Amino acid sequence: MKNRRSQKAGLPPGSMVYVGKVVAEPPHITHISYDKEASKTQEMSDFNEAHFSTTKDKYNWINITGLSDVQLIKNIGDYFKLHVLTQEDILNTEQRAKLESYDSYTYIVLKMLYYDKDKRTIKSEQLSIILTENTLITFQEFKGDVFDGVRERIKTAGTRIRKNEVDFLAYALMDAVIDNYFLIIEQMGDNIDELEASILNNPNQQVMVQLYALKRNVVLLRKSVWPLREVVSSMERTDEFVIHSNTKVFIRDLYDHTIQVLDTNESMRDIVNGLVDIYLTTINNNMSSVMKVLTIISTIFIPLTFIAGVYGMNFLFMPELEWRWSYPIILVVMLTISIGMILFFKKKKWL
Repeated sequence: MKNRRSQKAGLPPGSMVYVGKVVAEPPHITHISYDKEASKTQEMSDFNEAHFSTTKDKYNWINITGLSDVQLIKNIGDYFKLHVLTQEDILNTEQRAKLESYDSYTYIVLKMLYYDKDKRTIKSEQLSIILTENTLITFQEFKGDVFDGVRERIKTAGTRIRKNEVDFLAYALMDAVIDNYFLIIEQMGDNIDELEASILNNPNQQVMVQLYALKRNVVLLRKSVWPLREVVSSMERTDEFVIHSNTKVFIRDLYDHTIQVLDTNESMRDIVNGLVDIYLTTINNNMSSVMKVLTIISTIFIPLTFIAGVYGMNFLFMPELEWRWSYPIILVVMLTISIGMILFFKKKKWL
């Protein structure tokens, strides 16, 4: 079941309505606190159980999985003084990638993508990031993400994440999302190679279905990455206090990765469109070959049909009908005509 955007029609701005797939599982909250010396992970079922450090040199990462509990999102928003429009956008999972700056925090939205190898489709999930001076909050739709490597680096002493402020954690999370785009592109590339071989060897309806599924994946990836380019570019240029100059060097590298994903995706889109054209051309060529064979067969039988039609007429005075060798002679004539036409077609290279 999915709550649609139409349910918000007519409501005033800032209305708290969840737009997205409804899951039966309750929301899950994970709180990771860390500094240069140590890190601690706490799993919570109730937001009221949380105790967040406000010490300047100690940082918090709060991850909320599941957005169907509107009251929970409102409580978190009220606790961190998030604007009502930000809370509304968090609940609306149909947002495009964007960055918005407020007085005390920066709000970032992007798409976290996964590739289903069995169905060969891309699954999309909205990731919302709230970046404050010493706390980062992420909102995910479903369980499972691409941040296991980031969590391991937080647990490991001496890593760059532990040495830097919370804005570097925001970069690391976005970098993990974009790196996963490259994995999706690789898997789609393997799919393209398989489809290319199938199109040349055995173009059938199933191949066309897979081609259009691949085309939808390319379009979805482009829709996710294209606005993200502007988000990363804005993060690099912003003068907001929550993003420090030492992190902007890494964000510049993140921008390069985003451009690379876009360029690769554009090339892949051209290849997929070319495969569709090759498929249609191959089908047309196969159809032309079939029609060519049928036309040649029909052409061979035209004079044979004429001869059979002449001698099938019920005229009384047809001298050939009284001859003893008329039947074999007519068969020889018809066979000669057929062989002669086949030789003629081969000489013209129509066969």
